[in-house]
Amino acid sequence: MAMVSPLVAEPVEDARAFRIDAGGAESNVAAHVAALGHPVRWASRLGDDPLGRRIAAVLAGRGIDLREVRVDPAHPTGLYVKNPGAGVHYYRAGSAASCLDPADADAIDLDGVAIVHVSGITAALTGTAPAFLDRLVDRARAAGIPVSFDVNHRPALWDAATAGPVLLALARRADLVFVGRDEAEGLWGAVDADGIRAQLPDAAELVVKDGDVGATHFDAGGATFVPAHVVDVVEPVGAGDAFAGGYLAARLAGAAPAERLAAGHDRAALTLLTTGDFPDDERAAEPRRDESELR
Repeated sequence: MAMVSPLVAEPVEDARAFRIDAGGAESNVAAHVAALGHPVRWASRLGDDPLGRRIAAVLAGRGIDLREVRVDPAHPTGLYVKNPGAGVHYYRAGSAASCLDPADADAIDLDGVAIVHVSGITAALTGTAPAFLDRLVDRARAAGIPVSFDVNHRPALWDAATAGPVLLALARRADLVFVGRDEAEGLWGAVDADGIRAQLPDAAELVVKDGDVGATHFDAGGATFVPAHVVDVVEPVGAGDAFAGGYLAARLAGAAPAERLAAGHDRAALTLLTTGDFPDDERAAEPRRDESELR
């Protein structure tokens, strides 16, 4: 989708200057992975309109391979507006991406793909997008490609009672699961990291994010916790995607769990310093970390 946000952290009603950027969970993750030096492809549909062309240009400029992107002449590019301090407003009904279908999933070339990353947001969309997600997960699993799944519950799209069982079933099909402690509590009644692990005991990797506290990694070897960085937050939306991107890039590089979590925190910290979904200037600030974080 296209993303619109005030340049500074103030309500939309009062803002005088705005940014228009590429946004959306999966493309955000792709951008962070690419920024850390890994090849990445993004699969979606864009409308045959100025916003679609702008998104394509931005993502290509961030090093993302767009060969799996389809231009849809019948449906517009979706849009969301960040309203700092008051959440996000979506304008995506009937968008090109919401019309993804199983045929789109079948058309994706999975040869040479190391990991497939998907989001629970796709499951929340109306129409054929949930079927696209199911087919893509099935194809990846059949090909022996690890599936990374970010639960990403969006209450504006569906309530917890409806979303909970669907997102839990998807998480149980994934090899790597990202979930926020607070969203897991709302969806599944799990109040801490150990309780969430009990809900997903078979996930080869589980990452439980707990806001400014830190994140816990679970695998067959046990649990690893790394605290979050100290950051003066400008806008929190998009930090979860940044965390996933940092983590996945470190995983692709063969890093151990603690280093993966630290890399996730690094990317999240940079994104928390902007009203956008991607760092304005990655050199603008170095997140503060102490040596104990990697122990």
